[in-house]
Amino acid sequence: MVLFTVFKQFETRGNTGSGYISYSEFINEVRSQRIRSAVIAESASGTEITAFTTDDRRVRTNATYLDRGLVGDLLANNVKFDVKPREEGSLLMTLLVSWGPMLLLIGVWIYFMRQMQGGGRGGAFSFGKSRARMLDDSNNQVTFADVAGCDEAKEETKEVVDFLKDPQRFQKLGGRIPRGLLLVGPPGTGKTLLAKGIAGEAKVPFFSISGSDFVEMFVGVGAARVRDMFEQAKKNAPCIIFIDEIDAVGRQRGAGLGGGNDEREQTLNQMLVEMDGFDTNLGVIVIAATNRPDILDGALLRPGRFDRQVYVQLPDIRGREQILHVHMRKVPAGNDVDAAVIARGTPGMSGADLANLCNEAALMAARRSARVVEMQDFEKAKDKILMGPERRSMVMPEDERRNTAYHEAGHALIGKLLPKCDPVHKVTIIPRGRALGVTMSLPERDRYSYDREYMLNQIAMLFGGRIAEEVFMEQMTTGASNDFERATQIARDMVMRYGMSDALGPMVYAENEGEVFLGRSVTKTTNISEQTMQKVDSEVRRIIDEQYALARNLIETHADKMHAMAKALLEWETIDMEQINDIMAGRDPRAPKDPPPSSPKSDDDGGDAAVGPAPSPNAA
Repeated sequence: MVLFTVFKQFETRGNTGSGYISYSEFINEVRSQRIRSAVIAESASGTEITAFTTDDRRVRTNATYLDRGLVGDLLANNVKFDVKPREEGSLLMTLLVSWGPMLLLIGVWIYFMRQMQGGGRGGAFSFGKSRARMLDDSNNQVTFADVAGCDEAKEETKEVVDFLKDPQRFQKLGGRIPRGLLLVGPPGTGKTLLAKGIAGEAKVPFFSISGSDFVEMFVGVGAARVRDMFEQAKKNAPCIIFIDEIDAVGRQRGAGLGGGNDEREQTLNQMLVEMDGFDTNLGVIVIAATNRPDILDGALLRPGRFDRQVYVQLPDIRGREQILHVHMRKVPAGNDVDAAVIARGTPGMSGADLANLCNEAALMAARRSARVVEMQDFEKAKDKILMGPERRSMVMPEDERRNTAYHEAGHALIGKLLPKCDPVHKVTIIPRGRALGVTMSLPERDRYSYDREYMLNQIAMLFGGRIAEEVFMEQMTTGASNDFERATQIARDMVMRYGMSDALGPMVYAENEGEVFLGRSVTKTTNISEQTMQKVDSEVRRIIDEQYALARNLIETHADKMHAMAKALLEWETIDMEQINDIMAGRDPRAPKDPPPSSPKSDDDGGDAAVGPAPSPNAA
């Protein structure tokens, strides 16, 4: 239609171009004997006349069939003229012009309908096709040897591997392998890697898809993708379907915001039907991973669907050592690198954190143009991950450096004096991340629970920074804001969650705090009276005041150690555990093994005070 309009526009412009005169003017020119010759051409739209005047000027006009005296006028005025018959178009061209646009529209409509129904693989409108990526045994080389730090989880999944290798072994005894495995654990613990290891051990196809790939703005698309994914899996059985972050589509139905007919719930309903409807003898096993099992729908977790949950927890010291050995295969490690020492100094790190640690250590070695990665590179990489990157270019005035030194010395002193505090590993006044200084504590062993005295000591240690500012610098800064926030949260959890208050007893006072967008209730209810909340606030205040007084007494009593530690920090900027032990023993601190380059100083201006230390479970 656009081309037709353009052609008509050009045709109209051609008819009104140069040399065109009206028919009445042409008749006057003929009768005035100013026309020498003419050509009359018949067409479907009428008669077109092209003529030359006596002064060799070319003119054009359109005539009509109704004028029968035109030929007589031409003869009477001695005009030479010729008549061209009407040209008939071919039948093919006539059909093309008449039916071409309609056939084109029908073809485009059929193409889009096929694409929307999934007929075109990978097309722009192939909404109903599954986006699962298939890995077969030729391009999936991951085995259980590449998965470390989760021995119990690997034992739980070995039955699945044995079933995929030899299904008849279980079926002849009437046994049924679990239809679905739900891998539950914190982020970075290797749930996806474990699923790939299962497929690699069993040598079967592996379909991988994310839970968010099912959700689109078009209603019914997610359910169509679920159907197509299971159809592909049945064609390639025995195989594994791995759904990562299944909480994106498997959240509780009927809770939170949104109605019961939204796209996510329809997708979940189709997944429930497919998992409970297909024959397990086909060898299709569904493995899903999530770190939020508490928000999954109950029907998804019942026996017959995900009837086995495998917990992939953070690795212990032995697991971290195994994970480090796996990742150290990819880097040329020096002779002084000891994976056991690194594992002992990285409590709470996941497999992804340890992989990042090895990569950061390799980058550290590359910066100093080394041929191998040495132990010092791993130590610097660990400090960067736990405390944040150094900001040596940051210009700080001398009074702020002194304030930061006493602040961090206060944390370190309390950490050394109280019995249940984790050992102080390193103290620095080099700005790292968002903090102007960091006191890093590392536990001697993996912790799985915390007692009352440990939490009270943590509160006192957090107050050490502000108290040191008040006692030695006679001022208060905003640098302790994060310390107060964490101390208040610990005290409130002790009273409201853990029952560690003698006045309020073993009772939970925190109820219905789930986020509505995480599948929780929209309304907020409470069963706590105003008088009870006042008692909670009073008990939290009592705990904070007692630990604040304890920390202040310790700092004032050991003022000489505070001055020595602050002096060492101002001189060397970073002190480690051995230097701290020297100061606490009353000796002069030994010189650092690797003295860092000095940071730029300025007496003019400086940045704002730090909000708090870099995110770390044991940094203060």
